[in-house]
Amino acid sequence: MANAVLTISSKNYSSWSLRGWLLCKMAGLKFEEMRQSIDDPGARAELLLLSPSFLTPALDHQGLHVWDTLAMAEYLHEVFPKAGILPADRAARTHNRSVSGEMHSGFSNLRSALPMNIKAFFPNFRVWTGAKPDIERVCAIWRDCLSQYGGPFLFGAKPTLADAMFAPVASRFATYNVPLDSECAGFRDHILNWAPMVEWSEAAKIEPDEMEELDVEF
Repeated sequence: MANAVLTISSKNYSSWSLRGWLLCKMAGLKFEEMRQSIDDPGARAELLLLSPSFLTPALDHQGLHVWDTLAMAEYLHEVFPKAGILPADRAARTHNRSVSGEMHSGFSNLRSALPMNIKAFFPNFRVWTGAKPDIERVCAIWRDCLSQYGGPFLFGAKPTLADAMFAPVASRFATYNVPLDSECAGFRDHILNWAPMVEWSEAAKIEPDEMEELDVEF
């Protein structure tokens, strides 16, 4: 029986909900999903990038309420240290926190130009020039981590916080058919075929909710 509740919004559109959900899966936490309607003003503000602060995903566990993805990650790492959400090695752990923090607070042009939409596929999408430096930086982070830690995940054999943070980007790259070198394409595909990601994506594809603002024809 679930001993926690995770509040999320749309599985098709919400990159932050995906990150929080993946972290809970990685922790081995048994949780019940509570869905926030995309008609909720706060949910729409998140999905349309109209608010700098989001209250979903949020985790209720053992009488505590935790929101913000990085706060959830630190909480889950503290409660479930053996889950490996952060690497055991201090240098790798510091590196992991740094690239995760960069994803958390940056890449605004990428977010705006390539909104998450798991159901969609735009094979001839022309990437806005302003988003290209963000894409290049993401790829540089991926290549650096894969080179240092040997893959197949960013920090080695097992998924960590960094993989949860960059998983929605892998989905975006697939949706908009973003050209990638073989190494980055390989990592994108590895993440998309990761069992928790497959589970989330399959649920997203049958989600009835739609947002016209994020389903425009490019």
